[in-house]
Amino acid sequence: MLRRRQFVRIAALACAPPLSLAGAAQGAFLTVRGQASYRFSEEQFMSLRSSVIVTSTPWTRRARFDGPLLSDVLRHAGADGSRLNVECLDGYSCSIPMSDLPAYGVILAHSRNGKRMTARDYGPLWIMYPRDAHPEALSTVLSYAKSAWQVWRITVVS
Repeated sequence: MLRRRQFVRIAALACAPPLSLAGAAQGAFLTVRGQASYRFSEEQFMSLRSSVIVTSTPWTRRARFDGPLLSDVLRHAGADGSRLNVECLDGYSCSIPMSDLPAYGVILAHSRNGKRMTARDYGPLWIMYPRDAHPEALSTVLSYAKSAWQVWRITVVS
């Protein structure tokens, strides 16, 4: 029979992100890779001008999401290209065309309804599209796949 301490250790390991991702993310709140690599601290990221999207998602009710425009994050990091490869703490990854950013005003949300998101509730960063404003274009399986949460690294490719 497992002792309480053993159970707690096993449970903690089961809830942790994969070790390779956790180790890679140490010391950076968000890493943007392009022509060079830029590592945002949480303080640097939170100092970026915030935008708001009020929308529902397939996973949440209508809510207010706050965070900088993804295009501003990339500009601050000096990254430019035609596509974004997004990596998440849970091992999920997706690809987003750069053309989505100005077309929809995509943000990298850090807060929902005024509360900072954590890894347990889609955070710390969630790529957010204004779904309710563009229901036809953004209510497809392909668009849902681009709504990555627990974002920790973005690679910009040509």
